[in-house]
Amino acid sequence: MKPETSIYIHVPFCKHRCAYCDFNTYANQEDSIPAYVQALIKEIQFVGEQTNKTSSTSQTIKTIFFGGGTPSLLSSGQFDSIFLALFSSFNIAPNAEITIEANPGTVSPQKLDSIRKAGINRISFGVQSANAEELKMLEREHNFFDVIEAVSTARKAGFDNLNLDLIYGLPEQTLSTWQTTVKRVLDLHPEHISAYALTLEHGTPFGRWAEKGLLPLPNPDLAADMYEWACEYLSQSGYAQYEISNWGLDGRPKTTDRNSPSAVRRPPSYACQHNLQYWRSLPYLGLGAGAHGYVNGIRYSNVLRIKTYIERSTNYESRITNYEFPLTPATVNHHKQNLQENMSDYMLNNLRLVQVGVAESDFRSRFGSGLLDVYQKEIEELIQKGLIEKKQTSEVLKTSEVYVLTKRGRLLGNQVFIKFLR
Repeated sequence: MKPETSIYIHVPFCKHRCAYCDFNTYANQEDSIPAYVQALIKEIQFVGEQTNKTSSTSQTIKTIFFGGGTPSLLSSGQFDSIFLALFSSFNIAPNAEITIEANPGTVSPQKLDSIRKAGINRISFGVQSANAEELKMLEREHNFFDVIEAVSTARKAGFDNLNLDLIYGLPEQTLSTWQTTVKRVLDLHPEHISAYALTLEHGTPFGRWAEKGLLPLPNPDLAADMYEWACEYLSQSGYAQYEISNWGLDGRPKTTDRNSPSAVRRPPSYACQHNLQYWRSLPYLGLGAGAHGYVNGIRYSNVLRIKTYIERSTNYESRITNYEFPLTPATVNHHKQNLQENMSDYMLNNLRLVQVGVAESDFRSRFGSGLLDVYQKEIEELIQKGLIEKKQTSEVLKTSEVYVLTKRGRLLGNQVFIKFLR
């Protein structure tokens, strides 16, 4: 079987940088977009050449994700050029999931028609809230009418796989306003919903304001109530929770036969396949300024600043070009992980998958050791605390022990994950 990997492409441009954001994004630098796109194409071609040189088997790209920033700021022609480079440099699966992040106020009918024709088949809209005051506090430039219009326009353009991003646990947010946001979002019938608790990151305006007492701290107990309510309400509305913060519709037929292959514990059909690549600790290439990747056991990251990324990627012919795949002239940090690091990452990532969890059989096949041989003390302690539980699951007529987070464990995930950091 040919190896499958994913590609993450970072587009670091925004019209406005929100006060809570700690991503590698820059406002008022749209003039650099043309040069950035050319540099990105150079990096795509460079990595493609490396792939062909170092691999006897062509790697199939199963997902591509344009993140940011606001990737929808790129023009249709720029997307066409990027896709030409991607399809020329890599073996893209015919049914590849190709996602773009977009702000509701940055998409027009023409833009959505063009990116759909280019090959993008999934959109993740940054909705965050349906409440005008909350959107203002978050410094979002759209309102909920823009969200309704964006979803409607995307449907007309042929998109049948939409995610809507939400944030809860905001300062002064009430359970009632959160419930209204979720209900109004469900009225738009998205295939996927992501809901994340607000975190006050150090170095962001939100973080600085909170440190100075200028911003009320989110109430963690209220945030927990919001999360639990959302879990229950989304489940009642037909959305399957497959990851701590993610829900998707499932269009597959249900089965009552526990020995049927379809009885395997697995994410819903509208789960984000790209993010599953991360959570299953599978390889992905990171391209663009500040992008991270994980291939051949190497974790790496690219230079952050736009100007430096353009210089490094555009002028790589004049630099030393003997780079070990998947590194490029834009790479500034890389680390070859050892077995213990890979096992820790596997536990942290896979336990986020609340239905699938960590299977003894998969752990043994990956690492050559039994799960309890490595983590017996940690697992027994977490079971005793009621944070994880052991289940039996059918995997194509085979039975395997699986460890998953309990409902309480989903609320206290950090207390679980820290046990596997060594």
